[in-house]
Amino acid sequence: MVGFGWRVGSKLQRWGSSCLRGFSSAAVPSQLENVGFIGLGNMGSHMARNLITAGYKVTVHDINENSMKKFSDDGIPTKQSPLEVSESSDVIITMLPSSTHVLDVYNGPNGLLCGGERLGPWLYVDSSTVDPQTSRKISTDISRCHLKEKKGYAESPMILDAPVSGGVPAAEAGKLTFMVGGLEEAYLAAKPLLLAMGKKAIYCGGAGNGSAAKICNNMAMAISMLGVSEALALGQNLGIKATTLTDIFNCSSARCWSSDTYNPVPGVMEGVPSSRNYSGGFTSKLTAKDLDLAMACASGVGFKCPMGSEALEIYRKLCEDGCELKDFSCAFRHHYAGKDEE
Repeated sequence: MVGFGWRVGSKLQRWGSSCLRGFSSAAVPSQLENVGFIGLGNMGSHMARNLITAGYKVTVHDINENSMKKFSDDGIPTKQSPLEVSESSDVIITMLPSSTHVLDVYNGPNGLLCGGERLGPWLYVDSSTVDPQTSRKISTDISRCHLKEKKGYAESPMILDAPVSGGVPAAEAGKLTFMVGGLEEAYLAAKPLLLAMGKKAIYCGGAGNGSAAKICNNMAMAISMLGVSEALALGQNLGIKATTLTDIFNCSSARCWSSDTYNPVPGVMEGVPSSRNYSGGFTSKLTAKDLDLAMACASGVGFKCPMGSEALEIYRKLCEDGCELKDFSCAFRHHYAGKDEE
């Protein structure tokens, strides 16, 4: 990580802490004020709007013109390429669907790093869910670059991999959890920015560790959703209403996010994808992608994940059966043949 550095580490730590304590929409740290946000999908659009609400000056880009129009209609500056976004930003945040998209946005034509080895932004934050190897490659690429202008608080550009958990509802409410990999000094400096979009940021270690934590989290989330769906569907077949069984789960040892916050049974809980025919939310396609990443990482270190492998097969089959754009909780209806609650 040579070349990533701050002039006085202890001062930075005090600066990061004081910014965190005093953060408000009226006190955006000047080093973080101008933010370029790339990726305005279900998650990114809400994250960007929460930054705007918190007082950050945000410029956005997305390959989907309709997504950008929603921001330009509200007077938010839009740009036609990642490179253009970087030209007016101190900080770049990317929130993209896959490793391929991330590599293209950073290293592709008109990408963030295509302007040469001298960069304008001093901090890059990738909140995409990608494999740790991709995060480490981008980190290495940025470590070879320099800043166009030396800044009093940063000698070299830095990057954090900072994927999130909580789904679309948490993104909209500003209650995401960030899992952060990279230099700890950069994490401390970025914390006010992250907490403008979330409720918690957890430092996971060096470059790629945030992505590794996210993959493990999403594997557990998918397995949990399938377990809850399977148990609720079994209960229905045994004559127990899903509402009754959910009440039991939520005050006993089976309680989890999939039962008490994101219940998969239509008619049990309002405001979740199961209440709107599994539209919105976190798609089965992305769930399969994340499970595939987890299995590839497990294979790379010689670790067997039988439950993760089975979950991947279930979500692949759901995608083949036409459910790829439905929320991943649709496994209750479309894999286990569970019934709506009347």
